[in-house]
Amino acid sequence: MAKPLNELWLVRHGETAWTVSRQHTGETDIPLTENGERDAAGLAPRLARERFALVLASPLARARRTAELAGFGPDRVELEPDLRELDYGDYEGLTTVQIRERRPGWDLWRDGCPGGESIADVAARAARVVARARAADGPVLLFAHGHLLRTLAAVALELDPNAGRHLVLDPGTISIIGHEHEWPALKRWNDASEGPGD
Repeated sequence: MAKPLNELWLVRHGETAWTVSRQHTGETDIPLTENGERDAAGLAPRLARERFALVLASPLARARRTAELAGFGPDRVELEPDLRELDYGDYEGLTTVQIRERRPGWDLWRDGCPGGESIADVAARAARVVARARAADGPVLLFAHGHLLRTLAAVALELDPNAGRHLVLDPGTISIIGHEHEWPALKRWNDASEGPGD
């Protein structure tokens, strides 16, 4: 029997101007808004109560800044390129409405992004992160991005990666994937509260 999955704590970075405008933000390295910085700092008391065996963050500034404000500066976090957000290619900076004006019926989870990545591409990266988490010696904390974390959650739960479409994830939230017996299980999702963990 395989070792049960260590708890995965998933933190989506705080608000940016493009999360407010709903523009697809992959490689564009934009900063957190004031609200985003406040929300990221608000995560610190909650995360300080936990002991993590491994802390990883996307190298993009919005994830690194969220980690820093949440109490995990450069000395406490390892940058992991596999946690970068999905590469939206030709659709970078566009909203879904704008994309569908060009390509009616477009669906990210089915169609991917020309000049960028598909969900299958992101799922391959997510699987490598889940493998690292499984090998760690305790709970693992990840600071990353919306579509990446939704895909990673589906992979960690042993679902089709496209199941991430059903896991809406807001900026500045904590989600926890653990296990029940040998099965990976969703323990908490899209939580913005400061309540105690399970």
